Amino acid sequence: MSLLKDKTELLRLYNLDLEELLNISSMYVKNNVEFCSLINARNGKCSQNCKYCAQSSHYNTDIESFPLVDIQDVKKSALDALKNKVSRFAIVTSGKTPDESDFDKMLEMIKEINNIKGLKSCASIGILNEEQAQKLSAAGLKRFHHNINTAESYYTEVCTTHTFEERINTCRLVKKYGMELCCGVILGMGESIEQRIEMAMTLSDIQPESIPINILMPIAKTPFENYLDKIDEGHILRTLAIFKIANPTSILRFCGGRMRLSIENQEKALKCCVEGLMVGNYLTTIGQEPQQDIEMVKRIGKNIVC
Repeated sequence: MSLLKDKTELLRLYNLDLEELLNISSMYVKNNVEFCSLINARNGKCSQNCKYCAQSSHYNTDIESFPLVDIQDVKKSALDALKNKVSRFAIVTSGKTPDESDFDKMLEMIKEINNIKGLKSCASIGILNEEQAQKLSAAGLKRFHHNINTAESYYTEVCTTHTFEERINTCRLVKKYGMELCCGVILGMGESIEQRIEMAMTLSDIQPESIPINILMPIAKTPFENYLDKIDEGHILRTLAIFKIANPTSILRFCGGRMRLSIENQEKALKCCVEGLMVGNYLTTIGQEPQQDIEMVKRIGKNIVC
């Protein structure tokens, strides 16, 4: 059986000495690092009950809510991102699916991003139907982001207002209409090691171009507010290595929560597993300053792809 499909073999690798495991994963890593960034284009009041999320209306997190931002705000943020060596820029909105009243405006945002030399458009706007996927493709969207979040066998422990299969179906539609797929996970939500292997194998089946790795940043007043101890730095590195081994042609991308790793371990991951960084702030949490990331990549001798 192929290594990519062999759960027993991936589990054996996971439990190797950490440095040995990282040496194996480093064989699949290029010398380039891709930067991306986002604008939180609509925040809060989400109908879904994802237990990690500050934006869910099911939890009283006191987060600021706001409607879809203006197109000029998106353009300004995109131009600012370009100054930080970002090559991909995403509009991100809360909610299960794109709001039809806002959808045409989102299509215009995508076109504005594509008009900026040096930037490629991305969007993370929820679960899609076929017509929406077709329109996004026609508007020139380069890459669509939609995570599986966790293993299928653990999904109902994270969310019950939509299904794992709905997420997979959106990934299929993205591929069907010729857009690149950015599809990843959130680590540290109480999943087992075996379920981390399961995630890696599911992603291998989906074959996204980019795999964003988020590490849970527990939010007060959500069901996962006390989950800080569900994963440590060593297991984060092990999981990254397994994801890279199982998905050698996909770009693993550090996203929300990487501040839980020391700079030393962030650098180790960039050397051995990770080829992309989301720079700046995230949706509801703070990231590192972009200049720090630029310096970190230079320090380890890698190139930033612009």
